[in-house]
Amino acid sequence: MKKLIGKLGVISVLLIAMSMTVFANQRVYKLKMATTWGKTASPLIDTSIKMANLAKVMSNGQLIIRVDSASKHKAPLGILDMVKAGQYDIGHSASYYWKGKDINTLPFTSMPFGMTAAEQYAWFYHGGGLELMQKTYKIHKVLSFPGGNTGVQMGGWFKKEIKSVEDLKGLKIRIPGFAGEIMAKAGALVTNIAPGELYTAFERNTIDALEWVGPSMDINMGFHKVAKYYYTGWHEPASELQFIVNKRSYKKLPKNLQEILVLAFRLAAYDMYIQNYDMNAKAWQKMKKEHPQIKVKSFPEDVKKLLKDSNKKLRESMAAKSPLLKEIFKSQDDYMQSIREWTIISDYQYIKDNL
Repeated sequence: MKKLIGKLGVISVLLIAMSMTVFANQRVYKLKMATTWGKTASPLIDTSIKMANLAKVMSNGQLIIRVDSASKHKAPLGILDMVKAGQYDIGHSASYYWKGKDINTLPFTSMPFGMTAAEQYAWFYHGGGLELMQKTYKIHKVLSFPGGNTGVQMGGWFKKEIKSVEDLKGLKIRIPGFAGEIMAKAGALVTNIAPGELYTAFERNTIDALEWVGPSMDINMGFHKVAKYYYTGWHEPASELQFIVNKRSYKKLPKNLQEILVLAFRLAAYDMYIQNYDMNAKAWQKMKKEHPQIKVKSFPEDVKKLLKDSNKKLRESMAAKSPLLKEIFKSQDDYMQSIREWTIISDYQYIKDNL
């Protein structure tokens, strides 16, 4: 028995030594990630941090990602350039921020009157969207992956009710990007004001209306204290963020860590969608209770028609200048047409029939 115990002891020591050797041989890969978001921009910055934590846990500590908020690197809209240049290995931002550099990046965030979040995720992962995104970003020597969704963004806060197209003419509104161009076509006076100055500009009547995100992020800005008309969404039905990865940094990782990184992106992205959905619901209940004068409105039919017509003309003009953009638009349109019928007879009809 003593001999057996002695042998077992030797075997145990050998096994421990072997496991320690294996562990010691596991290389730790340290990556840096820059985000567009500040430290308090929840749930956006939460998603960046969650992704890094997921990668660490799933890799058993082999993949360590340092998350730098915008307050550290001071270049919130320079993420693509920094990742492309190798200053950072990964970035967390939004694809439509790069439309000035490359118009083909625009549709990967959200398009007016486009797909819902569920439809868009289906397009990315089962309808060829992810492949088109890699094709678009290939020229920038980076990879791009879905990075979290806000769901339907609200149409904005308005001090006066919009009853017809005439009410848009001369309206001073803060609404950036492609939606801003559409509003300008409709006769509005579009401006872009820094987030930190928005409340003051709204309160002092520098602007008559503004678009931000939705209850989850609007509530801390206080816009509901200034305006009582809250319009439903049209311009960003499924705003998807993105994780950008430097190709050289990605290729240096072993295959299993590459797969873990991509899986961490996917898990963190979807988790942001459901987190923000929860935050929106809770924030809306708080707004409604504390400010019962808020009226949720939808734009009248003539306004929606004008916005849709302007959207169509702008898209056609843009697509005519870029074969790749035309390909992306066609892919999205075709997929939405094929999936929308199911959305209508499932989610939409269920809610409509059971209110």
